[in-house]
Amino acid sequence: MYSVTVRDHMMIAHSLKGEVFGPAQRLHGATYVVDVEFRRRDLDPSGIVVDIGRASDALHRVLADLNYRNLDGLPELAGRNTTTEVLAHVVFDRLVEAIRRGDLGPGGGAVEQICVTLHESHVAAASFEGRVKD
Repeated sequence: MYSVTVRDHMMIAHSLKGEVFGPAQRLHGATYVVDVEFRRRDLDPSGIVVDIGRASDALHRVLADLNYRNLDGLPELAGRNTTTEVLAHVVFDRLVEAIRRGDLGPGGGAVEQICVTLHESHVAAASFEGRVKD
C-alpha cells in the first residue's frame, strides 16, 4: 500500500462532559496539528498516490469549517463530546465527502483508505482510519 501524508492545523474551543475530563469540562481552547494519510494499492500513471496540492487544499477547507470556532455551538456537533478521537472521525468523514465530490482530482477516486491523526500536544495524539469506499 502506498501513502502520502499532508499536514495542517486548527485551533478550536470546546468543553467536555464527564468527570473523567476534570478541568477540561470548562470551556477551553485546543490547537491540533492534523495529519492525513491517503493510501492506495497502486500508483496512478504519473507515479503518485494523489496530488499533494489538492490533498492539502481539501484538508485546509475541511479544517476551515472548524478553525477558530467554539465547537459547543455547532449544530452538527450538538450533544457530542468533541474529544480528539471524535474530531478525527469528523475530519475523516468530511474528507471522504471531498473525495466523492472530486476535490482531489481524477486520481483521488482511487484512494482506498484514509488515516486522520490529530496531535493535541507533542506527546499525545488520536487517530481515526477507515476505508473510503463502502
